[in-house]
Amino acid sequence: MGRPNNTVQDSVQDKSLKERDSFWDHHAKQLTWSKPYSKVLSQQTKTLPDGTKHPHWSWFPDGEISTTYNCLHRHVEAGRGDNVAMIWDSPVSNSKETYTYAQMKEEVETLAGVLREEGVKKGDVVLIYMPMIPSAIFAMLATLHLGAMHAVVFGGFAAASLAQRIDAAKPRVVMTASCGIEGAKGPLDYRPFVEGAVEKSKFKPEKVIIWQRDMKRWDPVEKDKGQRNWQRLVKSAKNRGLKVSEPVPVKSTDGVYVIYTSGTTGLPKGVLREAGGHAVHLNLSIKYLFDIKGSGDVIFTGSDIGWVVGHSYIVYAPLLAGATTILFEGKPIGTPDAGKFWRMVEEHKITALFTAPTALRAIRKEDQGDKLFKEVGERGGLKSLRALFLAGERSEPSIITHYQELISKYAKSGSQVIDHWWSSESGSPMTGIALRPAIGHEHESQEEHQALVIKPGSAGKPMPGFDVRIVNDDGEEVKKGDMGNIVLSLPYGPSGFTTLFNDEARFYKGYLKRFDGKWMDTGDAGMIDDDGYVHVMSRSDDIINVAAHRFSTGAIEQAILSAKGVAAACVIGIPDPMKGHLPFAFVEPAGATSDDFPATPPKELFNQVNAEVRAQIGAIASLGGMIQGRGMIPKTRSGKTLRRVLRELIEQAVEGDFDKAVNIPPTVEDKAVVDVARERVRQFFKEKGLKEGGDIKAKL
Repeated sequence: MGRPNNTVQDSVQDKSLKERDSFWDHHAKQLTWSKPYSKVLSQQTKTLPDGTKHPHWSWFPDGEISTTYNCLHRHVEAGRGDNVAMIWDSPVSNSKETYTYAQMKEEVETLAGVLREEGVKKGDVVLIYMPMIPSAIFAMLATLHLGAMHAVVFGGFAAASLAQRIDAAKPRVVMTASCGIEGAKGPLDYRPFVEGAVEKSKFKPEKVIIWQRDMKRWDPVEKDKGQRNWQRLVKSAKNRGLKVSEPVPVKSTDGVYVIYTSGTTGLPKGVLREAGGHAVHLNLSIKYLFDIKGSGDVIFTGSDIGWVVGHSYIVYAPLLAGATTILFEGKPIGTPDAGKFWRMVEEHKITALFTAPTALRAIRKEDQGDKLFKEVGERGGLKSLRALFLAGERSEPSIITHYQELISKYAKSGSQVIDHWWSSESGSPMTGIALRPAIGHEHESQEEHQALVIKPGSAGKPMPGFDVRIVNDDGEEVKKGDMGNIVLSLPYGPSGFTTLFNDEARFYKGYLKRFDGKWMDTGDAGMIDDDGYVHVMSRSDDIINVAAHRFSTGAIEQAILSAKGVAAACVIGIPDPMKGHLPFAFVEPAGATSDDFPATPPKELFNQVNAEVRAQIGAIASLGGMIQGRGMIPKTRSGKTLRRVLRELIEQAVEGDFDKAVNIPPTVEDKAVVDVARERVRQFFKEKGLKEGGDIKAKL
């Protein structure tokens, strides 16, 4: 489990902040630069059109680099071309493919030739709307190979959301497929989404290049609308020997990709990732945090390339390190069952598995008694696994301890479950427990490589380059153990963004203005304990003020989940005339196999849950109400709980309106879950005899 007194991670962190230039120069020199940089960090002041000034900084500002060269060509030239770069495992299409570094290089160079012939040049944007198939990865790398930028959008986004991203990114080309496969649901036709988006968008891409999948084809391909058959273009290029052999380097401060994240105004924010800092920081992080050193290491990141996790740890970081990455097209359950992840570890000799807590909850719920896990473990199939990494949402201590017990018994000796925290904006983890804390530094003995002790419920300690602080609403630091806003001091690590794509003013207003340019506001709330561990409890807007006490919804959910008989929970705040707000819970009873039970929980369950909340949080945090049901807690595809949606349903019900539409983001995993929640709210209010708005407010 590690040692609480280990100081290696602390000393590396200290060096990354206090000896910034020498630290990042050391790690930048692990890569190949097309033009060497003369300066590690440049700090400036930017002036907005309205005269507002704010801090700005640039990493390796006068250097030039090619990400694809460092991901592919560098390894091939070093004689590692026959090493396996990518394994595609697709249970939903019953397909598996393996690509070496040399094969990946060939595919990328050819596709880059196709894109250049179709008009893509340095500085252009290519929008990629794809399922989890190898051609999607080739598209990302080929785009960067030409010195262009990609904007990957999650395959399956509705036409309106895709149109927003087309208008924002203004791509010269859209690369897509004829369909995706939605788990056991079968093929999802992409054509209506893509054509609908192009029709709705004000900006019109010149070309739409379509990868044809056998299970659902895009026929006919309408050339007069700029549509092109991807496979035919590649076949023609190979027949003619067309390819781009030499990668096009870009400035370190040029963008390599734009990734769109939801904005509070409803319009997506384009996080811009800069070339030099992106490559340097990812190359460090995958070795330092994940202990992926290169050849022989296999990492499986159970995410999607549409999210930043997929960008960083399915595609770029593993290839920068020269390791093997798993590209998985499927779900943690249902493709075919809850044992799929563990059998993949066995089959592919996976050394690091990275997924979201939501996936583990789903697996645990389906795999009663961990039967499928133990089947693989008892035959020695998990012995390659060194660590299980969790991120994307808060991991409650119970899920950490449960899987720690399992992997300690069945996985590699010393294996750990490691929660960590990051965002689209940071580009790489801001906190975690480093499995290889001494890499590249003066501490090189095997003993010193031992990781810090795990604290279930915390996201570990800050990672190199990220100076994490906790401040109150006035921007003043609070004492250890106190809740507050999680912020970063400036400048932060090289993988972090420094602006939004074509929107500097929104970058300032959204991230720097709140604290007058002193801190970067992460939008998360939490605390740092006496040992320096960061506890990320919830989003800042998920803080509930109860009688002038600030409580995190995440902390209350954690208490509820420790109660016997609760499988899942979501907490929101409801208005209260005396205390300002009260916590209100949606809970899923453990072991429920049907929906034939009241929305109002039994008194025994409510009392048991409330007792846990009072014991762990305090009497002041006692619940103001609770609804029970199955499948009623909506989440995004990346596993984040959509508390705001449930809060809207309750607020509208309090006004006596049970049918009013709520704002459901396009990232929702399953819209039907919102309908289930709506009916449970309706049923709850009916059972309580609450009919009119005023009556409801008085009795709720």
